[in-house]
Amino acid sequence: MVITIDGPAGAGKSSVARGLAKRLGFRFLDTGAMYRTVAYAAMKRGIRWDDDAALAELARSIDIDVSEEQVLMDGEDVSSAIRTMEVTSVIHYVADHPGIRELLVELQRRCASGGDFVTEGRDQGTVAFPDAACKIFLTASPAERARRRQKDLEARGEEMAFEEVLKRQEERDERDRNRPVGSLVAAKDASLVSTDHHSMEQVIDELESLVKKQLASKS
Repeated sequence: MVITIDGPAGAGKSSVARGLAKRLGFRFLDTGAMYRTVAYAAMKRGIRWDDDAALAELARSIDIDVSEEQVLMDGEDVSSAIRTMEVTSVIHYVADHPGIRELLVELQRRCASGGDFVTEGRDQGTVAFPDAACKIFLTASPAERARRRQKDLEARGEEMAFEEVLKRQEERDERDRNRPVGSLVAAKDASLVSTDHHSMEQVIDELESLVKKQLASKS
């Protein structure tokens, strides 16, 4: 069984998805980490962002292992390295690549095959798992999302003014909404949940109740 959580950057998807998976006894699948890993690998190897063929070959050649504890690239732990603003600023080159997206969506489906998973990303309920048992679309105001992102960066030792974080986030939102593939859009049958003015535990409580009600109604 798969439960999908989609939404814009900074809405709290990863933290909430991890917590919800734990509550339900499911496993958590961080799909965004897969795209970040490819972007990080391209940066390390000096591949040009306009070289579509080389990017696609890179995605096919590296081994990506995403677990709840860490992210491995060819056996190397890149869990922290892929979370920097440097990677965030270029991830769209990977996310907008149709060949890479197709490859990673297939990887996501293989990872979740035959198990109970909570997955999070941008297109989980629309593209990766259109038949998911329950679909959720998390939202939050731009200012709230930017504040959270700034705190995350500070926790990793990266300093950036709030205005700059907000500006980059708005640019990313625009790109995500207008992606040629895997664009940011709520599935028609997704439940919309705002995380504004709510703690992570409060959001998880709400989602746990929502999921259990939906699954009960389908049984």
